[in-house]
Amino acid sequence: MSFKLLCNWNIASDKLRTHDYDYPESEMDERESLYFDTISLADSEAAAVAAAHRKSLSQSRNTIYHSAVDLDGDETRNSLRLGSGGGGGMSAEHMRLAWQPGYRQSTALEHLNGGGGDYTDAAIAAQMLALHNGRTHLPTGIGVAGIGAGSGGVGGYTSYGGSGDDETYRRFNDGKRSVDFVLAYKGEDVDKTARRTKFEDNLRREGLELEYYKEQWVHFIKLHAPVEVLHRYAEILKIKMPLKEIPGQKDITIDMERDLNTCFSRLCRTLFSSVQPDTVKFPIRQPRIHMEFACKYLELYDKEHPNYFDASTRYSIINFIIERQHFERGEEKSENLGFEKLVEDGVYLCAYALHEKDERDNLLMGWANIGKFKNLQPLDHVKDYFGPKVALYFAWLGFYTQMLIPVSILGILFFLYGFVTWNSDPISQDICNGNDTIMCPQCDKGCMFWRLSETCTSSRFNYLIDNEMTLVFAFIMAIWAVTYLELWKRYSAGLVHRWGLTGFNQHVEHPRPQYLAKVASSKKLNAETEDARSSFDPYVPFWSIKFFPNFTSYSIMVLFICISVIAVSAIIIYRMAQRASHSILGNENSMTYKIMVLPITAGFLDLIVISILDLVYSSLAVKLTNYEYCRTQTEYDESLTIKNYVFQFVNYYSSLFYIAFLKGKFVGYPSKYNRILSFRQEECNPGGCLMELCVQLVIIMVGKQAVNAIVEMLIPYLRRTARECNQRHGWFKLHSDEIVVPSTNQFTEDFNLQSTDNNSLYAEYLEMVVQYGFITLFSLAFPLAPLLGLINNVMEVRLDAIKMLRFFRRPVGMRARNIGVWQGIMTVVTHIAVASSAMIIAFSTNFIPKLVYKHTHDDPELNNYLNFTLATFYTKDYTTQTLLDVSAQENITQCHYTEFRNAPWLDQPYKRPMIYWKILTGRLAFIVIYQNIIALVQGIIRWAVPDVSARLLKRIKRENFLLREHIIEFEKRKAHELAQTPTQMPPTMSAGFPKKEPDESLRQRLNGNDAATTAGDNATTYV
Repeated sequence: MSFKLLCNWNIASDKLRTHDYDYPESEMDERESLYFDTISLADSEAAAVAAAHRKSLSQSRNTIYHSAVDLDGDETRNSLRLGSGGGGGMSAEHMRLAWQPGYRQSTALEHLNGGGGDYTDAAIAAQMLALHNGRTHLPTGIGVAGIGAGSGGVGGYTSYGGSGDDETYRRFNDGKRSVDFVLAYKGEDVDKTARRTKFEDNLRREGLELEYYKEQWVHFIKLHAPVEVLHRYAEILKIKMPLKEIPGQKDITIDMERDLNTCFSRLCRTLFSSVQPDTVKFPIRQPRIHMEFACKYLELYDKEHPNYFDASTRYSIINFIIERQHFERGEEKSENLGFEKLVEDGVYLCAYALHEKDERDNLLMGWANIGKFKNLQPLDHVKDYFGPKVALYFAWLGFYTQMLIPVSILGILFFLYGFVTWNSDPISQDICNGNDTIMCPQCDKGCMFWRLSETCTSSRFNYLIDNEMTLVFAFIMAIWAVTYLELWKRYSAGLVHRWGLTGFNQHVEHPRPQYLAKVASSKKLNAETEDARSSFDPYVPFWSIKFFPNFTSYSIMVLFICISVIAVSAIIIYRMAQRASHSILGNENSMTYKIMVLPITAGFLDLIVISILDLVYSSLAVKLTNYEYCRTQTEYDESLTIKNYVFQFVNYYSSLFYIAFLKGKFVGYPSKYNRILSFRQEECNPGGCLMELCVQLVIIMVGKQAVNAIVEMLIPYLRRTARECNQRHGWFKLHSDEIVVPSTNQFTEDFNLQSTDNNSLYAEYLEMVVQYGFITLFSLAFPLAPLLGLINNVMEVRLDAIKMLRFFRRPVGMRARNIGVWQGIMTVVTHIAVASSAMIIAFSTNFIPKLVYKHTHDDPELNNYLNFTLATFYTKDYTTQTLLDVSAQENITQCHYTEFRNAPWLDQPYKRPMIYWKILTGRLAFIVIYQNIIALVQGIIRWAVPDVSARLLKRIKRENFLLREHIIEFEKRKAHELAQTPTQMPPTMSAGFPKKEPDESLRQRLNGNDAATTAGDNATTYV
C-alpha cells in the first residue's frame, strides 16, 4: 500500500510540472533542496523539478513519512530514533544540527520546528527507503543521507557539510575501492554523450574502474586504478619503487650514521632540536633502496612502505592514461586524443585528484601554519602528498630562505655601521656645517638657485649605503650567491636520492598530447606521419617546421621588451617634465620634493606600469609557447619560463639599471645641457644617485611582494568566501555555470576549489627568482634588502602551503630531479650581479673618486673633497633667458654644479680636466679587477663544493652494487625453481593467459616513446 502511494505521488508530480508556479526553483531555500535530494525516489531529475513547488514538496514529505511508518511500524521507528546497531541510527542532537528551527514546511513535518516534536522522522523515512532498496545502513555523519540512481552503479550520497567519516566519503559505494581521480561534466549536455561514452569505454579498456554519481547538476565519474593497471604503467613510465631491505643494506646505514655522528653534528642537532618537525605527525622515514618497477621483480618491492604506489604516484599514472585516450570512434588519430581537448570542447568540465582529509589536516596543523614558521618542513610527507615537483619547490624555497639569514644579519650590521659612523663622514659634515655654496638651478624654468646645505639630510642618509663597508658588502654578496647555488645543488641531490629519482631525465618523459595533435595537424609532416612506425611520435625537423614558430614567439617577446623599455623611458621623461615645470605635488625647489616626493611618485608609477605589462605578457607567453613544438612537458616549461623571465628581467630591472648606470652621467654643463625632447636630463644629488636607487628598489621590491600576496592569498580567499555565501544564500544564480555544487563528499568539496595545472608553480618560482635578482643585483644600494626578502619568504612558505591545501585542488604529482631551468637562470643572474655590483661601485658611489683624490692630494681626511667634486659656472654664460633673468634678479654671478670640469677662468673653460680621465681610468680598472677577483673566488667555491657529496656518491655506488648482486641472486633462484618445474604448461593455464597486445596498440599507448625509453634505460641508474 505504501509504495502504491509513492507511485501515485510520482504521477501527481508529473502533472504538476506542466504548470508555471510562482515559486521557482531558484527561490527554494537550501534545506528544502537538501531535504528533497535526501529522500528522492527513482528519477532524481524529475523529482527535482517537481520539488520546486512548495506544495509538491509538502506532498512528497507527507507521502514518504506515512509510507515509512506503514512499512516498519512503530517499533522499528522507535529503534531508529534511538539509534541501533553499528551506528546506523542518528541521535536527536545530530538531527538538530542538520535541521535548524525556522524551516518552512507543511503539517506532516511540522514538529521539526520544535514544540516537543520528533526530530528524526526525516532520517527514519530515508532509512526505511534505504532498507527497502537493499542498503543496510545510512552513511554516518551530521545530516541526512540517502541514495540516488545513476548509470554504472548506485551513487552514495552524504549530507551537506558531512564530516567525512562515511566510508564512501572518498571511496566507491562498496566502501573498499578508493577514488583515485574524478571527472566532472554537465549532466544536461546530452549532445556530447557519444564522445564521452567512447572516452570512458577506452578508460575501461585500459583497466580503470568507473562509478557514476549523478545527484547534482554536475555529474561526476569516480575513477579507480586497480593494482594491475598501476603495475603495468609503473613499468612503462619507469617509476622507481622502494625495495625490501636487502642483505648488506644495514651496513650502509650504519656507516652513514657513523659519519654523521660527529661532535659538530651532535651539537647542531642539540641546538636546532626545537625547529625539527613533529615526529608524531611526521614520522622519520627509514632509508630504502629504490629500483625502477618491473613486474618480474614484484616480490622484491616493499609493499608496506608509504612510498609504494603512494597517492601522488597513483594520480600521476591515471593522469597519464586520461591524457592519452581517444574519444572518437573510427580511426584513432592524434587530433582526437587527450582529455584537454575534451575540456576545450566542453565535453567535460575538469579532471582532478582528491585531497586526503587526515593527511591534509596533519599538514595544515604541522606545516601550513603561520605559527610553525620557525620549524623545518616535513619534506618527505609533502612529497608523498603533492609529488616530487611540488616538494622540490618547497625544499628550494625553504633552503633559499635559510640562506638569507646570514646575509640579512650582515646587512643589518652594515646598516648599523652607517649609523654608528654617521658623524665621521667628511662630505655630510661639510654640507651640514652651514655650507653656503650656491648651486645652479636644476631646471630651465621655474627653478631657483639653491644652497648646498639644503641637502644635509639626504647626504647623511646617503652615507648609510655609501661608506667604507660598501665594497665589503658587495664582495660578501657575490660570494654568498655562488655558495648558495652550489650548496642547493648538493642539498637537492640528497633529497632526490632519498625520493628515488636519481637518474630521472627527459628521456623518460613521454610526448605531450598537445604536441602530438599539433604534429598530426601539420601539412608538411603528413607524409611522414603515414608511416606506421612514426605515426605517433615523428621526427620534427627544426629549420622547416620548428624555426618559424620559435622565431615568431621570440620576436613577439622582443616586441614586448621594447614596449617595456618605452614605458620606462616615458616615466623618465615624466620625471624630466616635472623638474622642468611647476609641479602640482609641491614646491619643486624644496629638497623634500627633489629627493623624496618625485622619486616616490615615479616609483609607484613604475610599479603600476610593471604590473600591467606583467599581467598582459604572462597570458600572451602561454599562447606563444603553445604555438611552438615542445615535445615534452619539461621542454614546454623551460620555453615558457625563459620567455617570461627575459621579459620580467627587463620589466622589473630596467628602471633600476637606469638610475644606477645612466642617470646623471651625461647631463652636460649649465651652458650646454644634453637634452631629450627639449627636456634637460636628470641630475644626481651631490652625494650621488645611490639614495634614489635605494628608494626605487624598496618601492618596487616591497610593492611587488605586496601585490603578489594580494593576488595569491586575498583573491582566492575572497573567491572561496563568495562561493560559500552563494552556496548558503543562493546569490548570483544567473545560469547553470554559476550554481554552486553542494559539498556532500570529498569530490564535490574539491570541485568547488580552484583548479591547478602543470604550470601552477611557474608564478611561485618567478616571484622568488625576481626577488633573488633584486637582492643580488641591487642590494648594494640597500643592505636591508635580504632582510625584507627573508621576512617575506618566511611567510611565503606557509602561505603557499595554506593556499595549495585550502584553496586549490590537489595537483597531480609529477616527477622531477631538480628545479629545472630556474637553476640556470639564477646562475646567469649571479654572473650579471657581479658586473652590476662592480659598475654601481665604480660609477654610483664615491669609492673611486675618493681613492683618486687621496692619491693626488695631500688630504687623507678628505676635508676638501666636497669642493673637489664641484665645478664652477659663471651665470653670464647661460644661454637660457629665464636663467639669465633669475641670476640678474638675485645678483648671483657664479654657481656650482656636480661635475669634473675646468673652471671658467682657465684656458679651456668647461672642458674635461685630466683628473676626470684619471677617475674614469680608475673606474674601468676597478670593474676589470673586481670581476676577475670575484670570478676566481667563485670558481674556487664551485670546485670545492661538488654537486654531489662524496658521502652520497659512495652510498650510491654501494647501493648499486648490492642491488645488482641481489638481482643476480634472485634470477639464479628463479632459474633454479623453473628448472624444477615441468616445462610444458597445462592447457588450462595457457588459456588463462592474456593475449599478447598488438604492437600498434602498444605503440599508441606509449605514444611512440619506445626509442626514448630505451635511451632512458641507458641514462638511468638502478638506485
